[in-house]
Formats: sequence, C-alpha cells, structure tokens
Amino acid sequence: MGLDMIGLLVHEPTLRHLLSLPWSDLKSGMEKASLRPHRPDQDKVLTTSFAIDAEAELLDWMDLQSIESSPTTAQALAQLNDGEEGLLHLMKWASPGQWEVWEGRAFLYLENATGKDAEDIHELYAQATWDEAKQRLHGIADGEYAERVVMDWMERRKALGETLDETLDPKIVPTFEAHTRASKALVHAVNRAMNEDDLVFVVGREHLEASKWGHGDWNLSAFLQSL
Repeated sequence: MGLDMIGLLVHEPTLRHLLSLPWSDLKSGMEKASLRPHRPDQDKVLTTSFAIDAEAELLDWMDLQSIESSPTTAQALAQLNDGEEGLLHLMKWASPGQWEVWEGRAFLYLENATGKDAEDIHELYAQATWDEAKQRLHGIADGEYAERVVMDWMERRKALGETLDETLDPKIVPTFEAHTRASKALVHAVNRAMNEDDLVFVVGREHLEASKWGHGDWNLSAFLQSL
C-alpha cells in the first residue's frame, strides 16, 4: 500500500525536559531506562511504541553523532547538520501515540475532514489542509465522521465499478473496519491535541526528511532555530 502518513502527538513538557538535559545525561538516561517515569502514558486508541524501541532508535542515532563537550541536548541538536532527525526521535519518545494511515488512503480521510478535494498528495501535507481538518474535526462525534468516511469509500468503489458484496470480495469487511478505526482514531488524536494544552499534533510521513515534519512554529527546523 505504500508509505504511511503520520500524525504524531507530542507531549511538549516531556520534550522540553529532554531538551534541557545535558547530552551525556540524556544518553545515560536512555541507556539505563531511568527516564521512563517522564514518558507520557501511551494512548490505547492510537498506534504506540514500546519505550525500549524508542530508546534504541534514539541511541542508535546518538551513537553516530560527534559531540565533544557536554552541552544541553537542545544546544547539541542546534549545532548538528541533521539535528531535526534527533529532534524527531525525541518527539517519538515523548509521544503518547500517533495516528497512521496508508498515504494512498489519506485522500479519503482528509477530503472528508475538510470538505474539499485535494489536487495531489502534497496538498494533504499542507498546513492549510490540516488547519482546516483540525477545525472541522474539533468536537465532532467520532462515529459521525467515521460514517461519512465509510459512505464516501463505498461511493468511490461503486464509481469504479467495484463490488460491495463481501461474498465476492473477502477484503470488504476488513477494509470497512480499517476505515472505521482510522477515522475514529483521527478524531481522537485531533481532539486530544486541541483540548489538551500540553499536546501538539505534528504531521509527517514515513521516511520523510525530518526537517519537513510539522507546520509553523512546530516545523522541526523552525522549532530547532527557536531553541
């Protein structure tokens, strides 16, 4: 199905705590798992990662860096050419969960969220698209949005001449269930980000250059420059 679009919830207080630590303390804390009490509770609705996996990915990246003194982690990231990559690893560790969907299916979710057709895949990652989506999904019942998405999916299948008979296509029911779960999870993630002051919703793509993740002040390059 291709790459995943990702909406990463980031717990800002946890992220800023990690950034304030000396580089050596961050590394030691990740190696000894002593920072885990600071990690936010993992969200049962969203896709989550085990702390040990998030720590291993961050440590693998840190091992490749050459930091001679002992600056804060924020200072270290700012002086590295790929500091955004490290910042993204920190964000994933500081995340209670993320919304994931196959990029090819993102048109269905975002077009139903915004009420507008997207011209291409790049438009789905644009800040204007997500500003509109978040505004329209804020406060909506997840079942209402899921029903809208599923009905649109069915209409698109009909327009393509595809069957909706589950006896003819065994993928119908699993796909229906997947769209329902993903729709409800998107509403859940967006509303958590908009209702909780300490959470931020950062949009990116699997294998996308880290500097291109996020929008506005929370674009990773812009965020690093503000530290």
